[in-house]
Amino acid sequence: MPAPDADAVSALAAALQVALPAAKVLVHRGFSDTAAANRFLHPAFEELHDPLCMRDMAAAIERIARAIRGREPILIYGDYDVDGTTSVVLLTKAFELAGGIATHHVPHRLKDGYGMRAEVVEAAAEQGVKLIVSVDTGIRAAEVVRRAGELGIDVIVTDHHLPESELPPALAVLNPNRPDCAYPEKNLCGAGVAFKLIQALLPHMGWPAEKVRRVAESFLKLAAIATVADVVPLTGENRIIVAHGLRGLDKVRNLGLRALLDVAGFTGDTAPNARQVGFQIGPRINAAGRMDTAGVVIELFLTNDAARARDLAKQLDTQNAERQQVQAEIVATCEEVAVDSGQCALVYYGEDWHRGVLGIVASRLVDHLQRPVFVLGRNPDDGLASGSGRSIPAFHLLDALESMSDLFVRFGGHAHAAGVTMETANVEEFRRRFHAFAASRLGADDFLRRVEIDAVLELREITEQAIDELFTLAPFGHGNPPPLFAALGVEVAAPPAVMKEKHLRITVRQNGRNLVLKAWNLAHRASEFVPGTRVDVAFTLEEDAYSAARGYPPWAAILRDFRRA
Repeated sequence: MPAPDADAVSALAAALQVALPAAKVLVHRGFSDTAAANRFLHPAFEELHDPLCMRDMAAAIERIARAIRGREPILIYGDYDVDGTTSVVLLTKAFELAGGIATHHVPHRLKDGYGMRAEVVEAAAEQGVKLIVSVDTGIRAAEVVRRAGELGIDVIVTDHHLPESELPPALAVLNPNRPDCAYPEKNLCGAGVAFKLIQALLPHMGWPAEKVRRVAESFLKLAAIATVADVVPLTGENRIIVAHGLRGLDKVRNLGLRALLDVAGFTGDTAPNARQVGFQIGPRINAAGRMDTAGVVIELFLTNDAARARDLAKQLDTQNAERQQVQAEIVATCEEVAVDSGQCALVYYGEDWHRGVLGIVASRLVDHLQRPVFVLGRNPDDGLASGSGRSIPAFHLLDALESMSDLFVRFGGHAHAAGVTMETANVEEFRRRFHAFAASRLGADDFLRRVEIDAVLELREITEQAIDELFTLAPFGHGNPPPLFAALGVEVAAPPAVMKEKHLRITVRQNGRNLVLKAWNLAHRASEFVPGTRVDVAFTLEEDAYSAARGYPPWAAILRDFRRA
């Protein structure tokens, strides 16, 4: 429960002319200063940081500009997820608009694995390539970058993953997370870094400011999708990127993006919010790289053929449905394995598991088990075990992997998401050492699921005006979740209604005011909502287009947790 500063809340509510619920949330999230709160509520394009503040940016744009003016072919080396593929599209379009020649390479998730490979660089050298720009990859590819240098190829690395102690020997390394980079926003995704490169390059090519602004705003649509899908915090510069990018999704001219929105159900002028991007748009883009080749995504966003765009969007939709089925089967298999309460970190391994979905499976298991998890499968081509890990807030995955790096052929990632490849003979030792490392770092409290309340409300405070003001805190996502409220000691007003045999609709009352709560997957606890019982409820208030389309208020209260008062 929060310990609110009532004076600060009242002062902010008066200064912003908003009701108390929004002011309570802003103060709880660190925006008690009026100017800071206003910047948060009104993310402005002009507040984007100067891209030249990023280390090596000047050297990067000078070399790219030279390649464009000299008509040198530039190879963009990408990755197979949403972040990597959209980054490839952004740079391809930008280089071509500036007059350059761009080709791209995206690895196959199952055949090539993550990261840059020397054979790709060698093939590029044979084709006369003298400049490679990596996107969303390369920060741990020192040997590949060194090989490129031996072949006379300049490499510009653009990435956001955590670097090793030594940076790759590239002409330029654009990564806000390199220790010597003073760039203010450390949480950009790969497409965010690519966008900053474009922001710096186009003025360097002599473009007028108005044209740079117009093109940059059009590029923010894909950058926003990548930022949401890569689950980086939607705060600071990322908030500006996503707010402006999503705003542009109601008027989309790119044929591929238009077809993708259509197939996901966003027809006409209907634009998805951040949550819908995360659950309906991002997974369809990711499905290509998970189930087959991500090249389809790049073709989708670069095609000028409307019919081809529709066919490719339908293909992604089909692949996403296939991905969901495969993922569900592996999750079910893993959940059949008994977990001892003393196991602090878990490694699951299946010989024939589809390796394209293992990261999502790991995420589902972490949600269920509240423990760090790796899920591995065997590559039939080389016999190696590879897969993905996800973690809980208290545990740093990359630190764990670096403590046992001798086990891996390769590894990399972030604090809470990482990937590994190893000999299958090492899986059991990895399981043992991963648990031991976690046991040395985690205590019993770290395994408890936490529900952090933003504000305690009286039901009378939930007015239409207050709800409208709360929605101005969007876009919601990682780092800026939908506000979570508590109402204490409310009375269950009527027997709960069961919806579709799995869900509940619960009406609670407080001082003569009622609130209807939707409770997903809680039908098995209906007996706890006896009329007259007093409960404490944790809930969110969310936009509800389904309700609005039927003439009801365009929002819903969603029950997240409850307890006896």
